[in-house]
Amino acid sequence: MSVAFVKEPEGGEAFENLPDRPVSPHTNFVTPEGLAQIEAEVARLERELSTLDHADKAEDSRIGRDLRYWLARKNTAQVVEPIDGQTVHFGATVTILREDESGKETRQTFRIVGEDEADPHKGSISYVAPLAHAITGKSVGDVVEVNGHEVEVVEIRA
Repeated sequence: MSVAFVKEPEGGEAFENLPDRPVSPHTNFVTPEGLAQIEAEVARLERELSTLDHADKAEDSRIGRDLRYWLARKNTAQVVEPIDGQTVHFGATVTILREDESGKETRQTFRIVGEDEADPHKGSISYVAPLAHAITGKSVGDVVEVNGHEVEVVEIRA
């Protein structure tokens, strides 16, 4: 008989072994705010797990997987305290000028943060992003090339 006609086991056993979320090979640098976000996520997941009906195998597996990820990130977090400086660095808020797709010069401001706290739509990028990597260590007035486009650093704030 074909396995297509075999009844699936009940109880969601297929979800019991979700693969772990991949953990970045990069050093887990975080801002103090980033560490607080990680700790809040761990606390939220621990609350969810404590109130979960463990008969819901799929949800139990998902929460367990996410909790393992965030605990690993919490345990490897290296907090980088804010510093003042004349060069672009982790935690700095940077304003750049670059040409957009139409050739018009565009001003962008973003903060360089850890991987888990990066959210480009909210104005933060990961320190391992190509743009952040290219401008780290640069000063106001420096121009670098990123993905075939010139980028000028115009302001750096702690």
